[in-house]
Amino acid sequence: MPSPDLAQRQPRVRAVRLRIGRGTLVLPPLGIVLLVLVGPIVVLALYSLNLRTNIPGTPTAFSSANWKDFLTGHGNPFRARFFYSMKITLLVSVAVTAAAYPLAYYLAFVARRFRYTLLLVLIAPFFTSYLLRIVAWSDIVLNNNGVSWLLYSNFSIFLVLFYAWIPFVCLPIFAVLENMDRQLTEAAGDLGASRFKAFWTVTFPLSLPGVIAAFVFVLIPTTGEFIAPLYVGGPNNQLFGNEIQSFFGDSPDWNYGAVLAIALIAVVLVLMLVFGRFLNTDLRTQRSDR
Repeated sequence: MPSPDLAQRQPRVRAVRLRIGRGTLVLPPLGIVLLVLVGPIVVLALYSLNLRTNIPGTPTAFSSANWKDFLTGHGNPFRARFFYSMKITLLVSVAVTAAAYPLAYYLAFVARRFRYTLLLVLIAPFFTSYLLRIVAWSDIVLNNNGVSWLLYSNFSIFLVLFYAWIPFVCLPIFAVLENMDRQLTEAAGDLGASRFKAFWTVTFPLSLPGVIAAFVFVLIPTTGEFIAPLYVGGPNNQLFGNEIQSFFGDSPDWNYGAVLAIALIAVVLVLMLVFGRFLNTDLRTQRSDR
């Protein structure tokens, strides 16, 4: 007859084996994610430090010369292009977020039962290819309708990016406003607040997570944008993403292009760390705290 101590140990052993089994199921997808996401960044890092080269027969050795030239080189044109691109990106992000807020507010509070129908109508044209829509702006809207003077300018880049992102930027703001407790605004009105004051003191502060999420939603992708500037910006209004694309497509110098790509990735990671703590669009936790 087994001892009481042995009978108590057996369930513990089975529980440990079960926990180990669940943990091993995570390893294959985690390995794939690391391979797909981290692997290319590691390869770019090797190119940026001259430990790899795309030119057969070229010797490789550790060198940070390209990094020094980009970061501290006097009058480096690529560093200047980076700051120029960030200005355009910030301007587009702020403008698109500001324009998307009234649209999201209308869908959440005014459209009522038609809000989802209008939302579908809003995003339906954007089920087509992004490249196709950019080419349509370049060859049809701007080039053949009496506004060709807008083509190949900073304004044309701003206009096309504004058009491309505003429907999607509207979604996180709409999600927050849709989940908002309407009794809060009603209570503000009962206490004598005007509609504008109730909006500014209740609705807008509660919708800030969605606003910040929308801002990041357009900011992160446009930092590396190169399709729109390529078609509507012209050779004198290219963004930083175009410089990276040219190094890997038109120039054999992948090593310098890798420096620009890694620098852009670092900026995106910093932006995600800065704004990541604000990306909570679920107001159900706020309701439960009250």
